[in-house]
Amino acid sequence: MKFLNLKLLVLILLFTVKAQSQQYELGKVTIAELEEKVHPKDSSAPAAILFKTGKTIFTYSAERGFEANNVYEFKIKIYKTEGLKWADQKVSYYVGYDFLSDDVVKFSNAITYNLENGQIVKTKLNSEGNFKNKINKYWNQAAITLPNVKAGSVIEFKYVLKSENLTRLPDFEFQYDVPVNYFRYETEIPEFFIYKTLLVGNLKIESKADVVSGKQLYSSGYKQINSVFSAADIPALQKERFVDNIENYRGAVQNELERKRFPGKPVVNYTTSWEEVAKTIYKNDSFGRELKERNYFDEDLKAVLQNTNSQSEKLNAVFNFVQNRMNWNKERGYYVDKGVKKAYQAQTGNTAEINFILIAMLKAAGITVHPVLVSTVENGIPVFPNRTVFNYVIAGAQIEGKKILLDAASKFTTPGILPLNLLNWKGRLIKEDGSSEEIEMTTAAPSKEIHTLMVTVNPQQKIEGSVKVRRTDYAALSFREKNVGNEDSYLEKLENDLNKIEISDYKVENKNEDLSKSVLESFEFKSDNSYDIIGNKIYLKPILFYTDRHNPFKQEERQMAIYFGYPLHRSYNVFFDLPKDYEVESLPKAIKISTENKGTSYTMNMAALEKRIQIMVTVEINNPIFAASEYDMLKEFFQKIIESQNEKIVLKRI
Repeated sequence: MKFLNLKLLVLILLFTVKAQSQQYELGKVTIAELEEKVHPKDSSAPAAILFKTGKTIFTYSAERGFEANNVYEFKIKIYKTEGLKWADQKVSYYVGYDFLSDDVVKFSNAITYNLENGQIVKTKLNSEGNFKNKINKYWNQAAITLPNVKAGSVIEFKYVLKSENLTRLPDFEFQYDVPVNYFRYETEIPEFFIYKTLLVGNLKIESKADVVSGKQLYSSGYKQINSVFSAADIPALQKERFVDNIENYRGAVQNELERKRFPGKPVVNYTTSWEEVAKTIYKNDSFGRELKERNYFDEDLKAVLQNTNSQSEKLNAVFNFVQNRMNWNKERGYYVDKGVKKAYQAQTGNTAEINFILIAMLKAAGITVHPVLVSTVENGIPVFPNRTVFNYVIAGAQIEGKKILLDAASKFTTPGILPLNLLNWKGRLIKEDGSSEEIEMTTAAPSKEIHTLMVTVNPQQKIEGSVKVRRTDYAALSFREKNVGNEDSYLEKLENDLNKIEISDYKVENKNEDLSKSVLESFEFKSDNSYDIIGNKIYLKPILFYTDRHNPFKQEERQMAIYFGYPLHRSYNVFFDLPKDYEVESLPKAIKISTENKGTSYTMNMAALEKRIQIMVTVEINNPIFAASEYDMLKEFFQKIIESQNEKIVLKRI
């Protein structure tokens, strides 16, 4: 009897294992999956990834050498019409190698499943739904559009990405803007290649690695490292305000090649230190050799340096010359494309060409300067030493004991003020001797935005007056970048943002003339909905249409750091001229609050003298970035600001 029970238990276990393995195979769609109306753990989800599996294996051929084969399978449930976008799948792949074959992507097993009259109906993808697009000279894109997809459908597909580029394996993402019920990623890597693995995000996943005997490659008797990463119930990555780059927080497995070690050959190290990274980049002709080119600007430099004496004057003169002469072609990178000489002649180039010209001219002017590698906000954070994390290069000059960062590719930057998307954690200053140093890309110095309002209150529920706004440093840069082009569309948006006021006599001073100085915006305004009259009393908000109405932080919990970009001190000085037959009955309470370590602070003060009221409000954000653990503190801080700004000035008829 015990033997029969044991046999039955074994059969049950075998059936369970088989059922579980089938659960994550393509072609195993059930009626229950098709009938499911909402996701069981996230009823708001428009779709869900029922499973994503991936596997990376290496193959070898005498013609192509080693190649990484990355195989991915997806099964996705569509719940709502908003989830129909998942029918369109796109995979970008690299084709810009100098010495390697182009990457290759191929889709297969693309099927849509629907429930019709209680029966499962399959619609297979035909050739008309399969596309290939050229993005640029470096990237192509393979795309499919699955057929007959609607709310309730389940879709499946598979694709293979083959690449001879083994420097970095494709990131395996396991978190999306919809829930992921289950994922599993396996790698089988020969012992000849040692990778550094990084788990991105704050999610707990299971992982294990085993060393086994390899059998598939050109050599026998080698070992192979097999790794497995898996987890269930991955929540959707929610969009939140004040986020630098959501990709920095998306759950993913990354593998960067650290070294090669073939039998009988020297070990080749790739990313063991920043010094190795610097040396490798400098050795490339498109970097180091181009930085040494000097003989194409000599005559221009002599003219630029006329009437300059100090190093500061020379730096500013050279920077302004390069910024005005050169035009960025919108291509980023730290290697040149056509070369500095041709770029200088054509007056256009990529970021490397423009800033290499700047570096070379500054050096020729006697200024100590080096290239600084940067990763833009869109590109992500450079976490560990490698050559692939950077996508931009700027200049780092040293004069009078100070380091000054410069980017001449932008038309609105100044020495020490960089494009906003370069304010991204750390950069790397590299020198020709292979040494390097970490450079802080964010700034501690606050920019300022000062609003001055002169307001006349009319008892007929109308107000009119003037506004002047002075912006400095990054606040000025942000204003200039956002307001290039059509002034009419900007004013229409400004009127709507400021509670539909009517703007006239709009002016901007120093928009383009001297970028190192403040930009001043001024206008006249009228409004007939800026306060309430109840009985014989007028109720005014202290800073009128600049009042914060909604807390920017609404979620209960925060997954990502809070990124403001740069410290900002915003102030409002509001002067109210009262009607002759009204007087002040009450004013809001004066208040001063600050968060821990004075990361933020808020003050409101006021004064009343006869027929004039002055309101003074300051909001100071002193840190460019706050940790997710500080979210509750910031949420409470902004809530107190809203409560303070919504307290009313009360005027009563005399």
